[in-house]
Amino acid sequence: MGNADRLSWHGHLTMPRYRFEFEMPANTTVAFDAFHFTVWRNQWDSLVGNTIVQDGAPCPFLDARTNNRGSGLLSLLSMETTFINFDRPKAAAATMNGKSFPFSRWAASMQHKALPDGHSVLIYTYSFEVWPQGLSWLFQPFVASLFNYQTRRRFKKMQSFLKTHASQIENWQKLQLQPQATE
Repeated sequence: MGNADRLSWHGHLTMPRYRFEFEMPANTTVAFDAFHFTVWRNQWDSLVGNTIVQDGAPCPFLDARTNNRGSGLLSLLSMETTFINFDRPKAAAATMNGKSFPFSRWAASMQHKALPDGHSVLIYTYSFEVWPQGLSWLFQPFVASLFNYQTRRRFKKMQSFLKTHASQIENWQKLQLQPQATE
């Protein structure tokens, strides 16, 4: 499901905001880690071909900067983002630094809500403006249509990945919690 909304809480026109909800066949922690830890994300993400967290961290964190290169036909697109929220496993949000064609502004947030059956709902919201601003009336609808399609495709791939890899991620999480052996 997805929709767009152009009114801010003040009633003024703002960047269009697109909101999607996807049921994930895994709990919130597994779904969160599958998205944010590059060891998992690089195995399924159809929109972003490679994410590099600056300083070499395995996943983003509050104030982390990431470099994100598109995948497939979108491989020529890339952007640098800064995480303005990172609250594992509940929520994360990032904004684009500078401009990156076709975007003059871009921001996204993700929330994870637990379901009674052990699955979760991923709520993904993003907004953007395209440039050049004088042609935004022409480009905005095309870019919105493309990214709405790619967003649905991306999270369907994540759902499929979690159907077959959730237990593997859970085992990996348990290993991450074990104390390191010292010599």
